[in-house]
Amino acid sequence: MQTSLWVSKTGLAAMDAKLTTISNNLANVDTTGFKKDRIAFQDLFYQVQTQPGAQLDQQNQSPSGIQLGTGVRVVGTQKVFTTGDTSTTSNQLDLAIDGQGFFRVELPNGETAYTRDGAFQVNSESVIVNSAGLPLQPQMTVPENTTAITIATDGTVSATVSGESTAQTLGQITLANFVNAAGLEATGGNLYKATAASGDEVEGVAGEDSFGSIKQYALEGSNVSVVEEMVDMIATQRAYEMNAKVVSASDEMLQFVSQNM
Repeated sequence: MQTSLWVSKTGLAAMDAKLTTISNNLANVDTTGFKKDRIAFQDLFYQVQTQPGAQLDQQNQSPSGIQLGTGVRVVGTQKVFTTGDTSTTSNQLDLAIDGQGFFRVELPNGETAYTRDGAFQVNSESVIVNSAGLPLQPQMTVPENTTAITIATDGTVSATVSGESTAQTLGQITLANFVNAAGLEATGGNLYKATAASGDEVEGVAGEDSFGSIKQYALEGSNVSVVEEMVDMIATQRAYEMNAKVVSASDEMLQFVSQNM
């Protein structure tokens, strides 16, 4: 009975962690470029009281033995990098990646971070930056008196300047990709950092090899499905209730023993 209390306790903790993941997914259902999380569980070690195949007598062996589980634990959370729905906007610096890849931005400490959030702007120094003011990499400066900015599907950025007949090419937006994107570290702010699990970045041109193309006047939405998360939340709630029932049943059994012994 004591063991069942501890086993159900691990179940309660696991379901609480899963509900936290679900609530974070739902909270970011409208976050640009957000990728949902999913949680992975693993059963704990077993108390083997009789080894499977143990000799019961001279002629018979135990077919399955006696193995009592000790509960469950969270072994990881994984970002699901499926593409979210793309919405059309009227901002010429709104960009979406149709396929694989990440935009590259420079952090204040000089390191590179990666994002699927393509809501870019121009700061007071005419540099293209993201919503947090981090400059897009490679860095590009928009000329004064620019009337329009055109970004091709391969990331080539051109600016039409007032009084000039031809557009100026400002540079090319390159994308980054990873062998294991799920191994990226989510730092908040729609940003990711490379880790040993993700591997080093592979830089490339949009639309070539495995890289997706860039769409101007568009933003990628969250890939969270509200219906799926709500169904998962109901199932998690029921699993939590069942584990709580086990705690209650174990408590009643202990109470019976203590009152009648």
